[in-house]
Amino acid sequence: MARVYVQYGCGASAPEGWINFDASFRLKMERSLVLRQIFRLGRCALFPANVRLGDVTRRLPLPTGDAAGVYASHVLEHLPRGSVEAALKETIRILAPGGRFRLIVPDLEWRVRQYLDAVTRGEAGASDQLLTSCLLGKKAVPSGFLSLARALYGRSEHLWMYDWLTLKALLEKTGFVRVRRCAFGDAGDPMFDLVEDRARYFEGNERELAIEAFKPGTSQ
Repeated sequence: MARVYVQYGCGASAPEGWINFDASFRLKMERSLVLRQIFRLGRCALFPANVRLGDVTRRLPLPTGDAAGVYASHVLEHLPRGSVEAALKETIRILAPGGRFRLIVPDLEWRVRQYLDAVTRGEAGASDQLLTSCLLGKKAVPSGFLSLARALYGRSEHLWMYDWLTLKALLEKTGFVRVRRCAFGDAGDPMFDLVEDRARYFEGNERELAIEAFKPGTSQ
């Protein structure tokens, strides 16, 4: 059975035992031969040394069918909608038969329900609250070098939002099976205990959209 575990869009969370990828502009800067020493001297490096550059919407430098598990926490909402299918296809490519994929994204459904409740109560700021909660839209025009750089290369804002029915359909269209809503700590595989963070499963008292799915086949 394959024992490789892959996380993409890892940010600064890069546990040992996992192959951790990120595609952010900040990581590219930190890995630059020119800038690497500056980040070290200034002690302002964000990414641990074991984080690799890799873009799941293209192709990760991994063989096909090698991963027992893949994890993506709050990643897909930062991708353009047209790139999500490519990310899911790459995910199922690197998984071994029977391999497990666990992901979390912000849940659009409960945010919309809160918005509709606020509208029913006559709250004038309901739409602002919805867009702020979804991290959608722009509150101001970027100005200055750093603001423009974040706008051009940053991935902090959300580009799309998902509910259970939409993401389930996308996963099944890609070929995943046994798609279910999951919860923190219920993977049944201790490797996921190393990478999962309970805080990522919640926004306040609300549960975010966490899903588990499998590549068809039987692990060897």
